[in-house]
Order: sequence, then structure tokens, then C-alpha cells
Amino acid sequence: MAPETLIVEEHDHITKITLNRPSALNAINDKMGKELIATLKETEKNETVRCLVITGAGRAFSAGEDVSGLRDRYGAGEHPSLGDHLRKKYHPIMTRIRNIEKPIIARLNGIAAGSGASLALACDIRVASEEAGLKQAFIGMGLVPDSGSSYFLTRMVGPGRALELIMTGQTITAKEAEQLGLINKVVPAAELDKYTDELAHRLATGPTKALGLSKRIVNRVSSLELPEALEYEAYNQDIAGRTSDHLEAVKSFLEKRQPKFSGK
Repeated sequence: MAPETLIVEEHDHITKITLNRPSALNAINDKMGKELIATLKETEKNETVRCLVITGAGRAFSAGEDVSGLRDRYGAGEHPSLGDHLRKKYHPIMTRIRNIEKPIIARLNGIAAGSGASLALACDIRVASEEAGLKQAFIGMGLVPDSGSSYFLTRMVGPGRALELIMTGQTITAKEAEQLGLINKVVPAAELDKYTDELAHRLATGPTKALGLSKRIVNRVSSLELPEALEYEAYNQDIAGRTSDHLEAVKSFLEKRQPKFSGK
């Protein structure tokens, strides 16, 4: 069955996943969480897909967790287990995005807040409209960052900047986020589709196995000392060196032509 909260399109080896609750600023309710993890699993297994794009419908990327059910969840002054909620809903999504060995682009058409910002930061590359922004919205609810935000922010901007964004809960513009290294490229809204499509096509026609192995290395090396990191690179380079795409790159270089990568 087609998802109710997502639009999933596949063309030219690219899967585009659009969060589709525009009237709620694409807030992530439980159904969207389930449909998103299911779609990511299917896309990971689909050998014809060589790049993913995640974006939002309407004027927002995602406002984060859907808080429309707060009255029911907190009735009679009860304290539901937020940790259990995160483990069930968000942890599988974030770990799946980081472990899919295919490039994933976040196309930020508007605000990404709370767990919506976490979702964007989990992706490999972030392209944003000038109208987009990022917000660590947790402190406004008396909560701490979750869904990977503390992890990604600290690695991208360092503990000082990470704590500033977390503790103030300020919304930063796309341009400010680009200057901090949180967004890779900011373009005018009218050019967002063109730039994202060109980047996705470039990645989808690249050496998919080498791109995936590169992602695997980057995920791992930050927790290794240099000797272990060097060995881990060498281990994965052995794998990349045995791919058809590597042989095609060598052959095309010798023949003075552009390579035609198959993703294998």
C-alpha cells in the first residue's frame, strides 16, 4: 500500500521521499514515523536506487515531533516515557539513514525544527532554500536534544556552538547554518529543485559502492585513533578496489574518456 504521510517517487536511480503533512508543517506523527522507516528499508534493499532525497511538502521541511496529542499523553499530570518513545520511533530512522550505503540528500525547502532538524542533520548532504532555517526546539519544551541532534551538532560545529544552539533554541537562517557548516549549499528558492536534481543525478551516476564505503568510513573514523583509522581506510579501499566501477574508472582514464559507472 502507498504511504499516507509520504510521497515516494523513483526515477533515474533516485528515490525522492517527501514528508507530506503540509498543514501540520510536516510534523512527524506515529504513522509518518512507521512509514518513513519502512520506506527507508525498502529503498536500501532496492538495487536500482543509487541516491535518496528527503524533503518536505509545502512551506516546511519538518516541524519535528507532532505534539497534537499532548493533552491525551499528559492527562492527569502523568509523565509518559519519552525515552521509550524515542527508542521505538526515532532511533531506527536515524540509524537507518546513517547506515544506508547510498548518498542521502536533505532538500530543505523550509524550517527544520526539533526532530525535523535531527532528520536533516542525519543525512549526508544538506541543500537549502534561502527561506529555510534550523531550530533546536527542545529547550522550549523543557527537554534535551534528541533523535541524534546532540551527536550531529557536536561533530559538525563543536561543543561550544552546539550548546549555544541547544540552550538558546534560536532559529538560524539557512545562510547562518551554511556558515557554521550545518548546510552544504544555500540557493534561491526558485533554484532549489534544479540544484538538488543536478546533485542527485551526479551522485546517482557515481560509483555507488565507493560512495557507500566512504560513508561507512566517515561514520567510523571519528571514534578511532589515527593508526586504526588508517587501517580501516585500507580495509575498505581493498573492497572498493575490487568493484566494477573502479576498473571502469581505470579503463576510462587510460582511454581518455568519461567513466560510465554502473553502481557495482
